[in-house]
Amino acid sequence: MKAGCVLSKSPEPRPAKREELALLPRIEARAAERLHGHPAAPIFAASPTDPQLFEQAWQRGMLWVIAHEHALAGYLMAGVLGADFHIQQMDVAPEHGRKGLGRALLRHALAQGRARAHRRAVLSTLSDVAWNAPFYASEGFREWPAQEWSAGMREVMAAEAAAGFPMELRLAMQRTLD
Repeated sequence: MKAGCVLSKSPEPRPAKREELALLPRIEARAAERLHGHPAAPIFAASPTDPQLFEQAWQRGMLWVIAHEHALAGYLMAGVLGADFHIQQMDVAPEHGRKGLGRALLRHALAQGRARAHRRAVLSTLSDVAWNAPFYASEGFREWPAQEWSAGMREVMAAEAAAGFPMELRLAMQRTLD
């Protein structure tokens, strides 16, 4: 190592590799286990992310992963919802939780959204789970009142309601990317 160089010990998010796509459903399932006993747990268990959505996000360059201790630990999948950068799904395996990996993934994705000239990031989440709405609020997201939702967010929330999510616990959030 050169004098003056410091190697980062923090894992860095990176674009997913195609061969890693098959690993993402297992991370999602492990992360959903943390919701055991929550009213939304059966819905998450019954409606995992379609593997084609991972493939499509990967093809668009909107799927990032993070490793920890030589293992894939988490991912964030994003998309575009109208003119907005849409955080579609983020999961970190529980054994890798509370190490800042989700925060690193989110910040990386938001930087990517900013670089793609999006002015706002949006998402839907659980309002009553500490690693959901309160976590996103700590990163600058604020509740997005239903009367202000874009057509795209109305569609997202309608699909979630149709899937059986307890909508009194669902929350749309937004933040600027300036």
